Amino acid sequence: MKIYQDVLRRIMDEGVDREGRNGFTRALFAVPIRFNLEDGFPAVTTKKLAFKAVKSELLWFLAMKGKERADDEHLKELNASERTIWTDNAEADYWKPKSKFKGDLGRVYGIQWRSWTAPDGRVIDQLADLIERIKKTPTDRRLIVTAWNPGELHDMALPPCHMFFQCFVANGKLSLHMVQRSCDMFLGVPFNIASYALLLRILAQVTGLKAHECILTLQDVHIYHEHFDAVREQLVREPMKLPTLWLNPERKGIDDFIMDDIKLENYISHSAIKAKMIV
Repeated sequence: MKIYQDVLRRIMDEGVDREGRNGFTRALFAVPIRFNLEDGFPAVTTKKLAFKAVKSELLWFLAMKGKERADDEHLKELNASERTIWTDNAEADYWKPKSKFKGDLGRVYGIQWRSWTAPDGRVIDQLADLIERIKKTPTDRRLIVTAWNPGELHDMALPPCHMFFQCFVANGKLSLHMVQRSCDMFLGVPFNIASYALLLRILAQVTGLKAHECILTLQDVHIYHEHFDAVREQLVREPMKLPTLWLNPERKGIDDFIMDDIKLENYISHSAIKAKMIV
């Protein structure tokens, strides 16, 4: 995870201080990072990664097939927690007038991945379509899933930060490239890296391929001023050996996975560094 540390350091040294919607950040623009999953699972080791939250959120996204709105109460059940990383958004003052029930988050991420509504009324499962394309036409240049739906941004508690991803197949190996418009480097990006690496491993398993590279293009790459001390603490820590990821080999379908089917093994990290999430 040295590449992640290097981006943190570069932002602190070269970034531009700007005032945005929710406070001051120091930022750079359009930074690519890539991880070869054959070298290990890219879980941050210079602080503790909340991997339970990573896998529960991804499974929550995957479970939105046929649903109309995302429900934070469902995520709480998966995570066995009274609060999740989405609870602040569900309870935010700007969202409450649009919320239709307790825990409602609107048509975020998984809804777009699995229940995109077309103008003619069809409900499109982008993820299922992606998997079939990978299996049948692996050289297709349209192996894309998008969460950025301009017609429904008003009906989301938070517009998508990780906007879309594209897959690439070569030599029996599957790679994934994700584009993220807004990148909270201290709190969010380690989570995003692990989430998309996990998604890549799951997609590879259900399509009979080997997971290769997970690539992220980080657009507005920023550190909140409130996180500067936490980042400085993290930057003096040395990265440790990457862990490995175990997936239940019996799971063959994208809808089959449960929490116990996903385990991070041999994960050793420095202690957690706490910081406030800026909503």
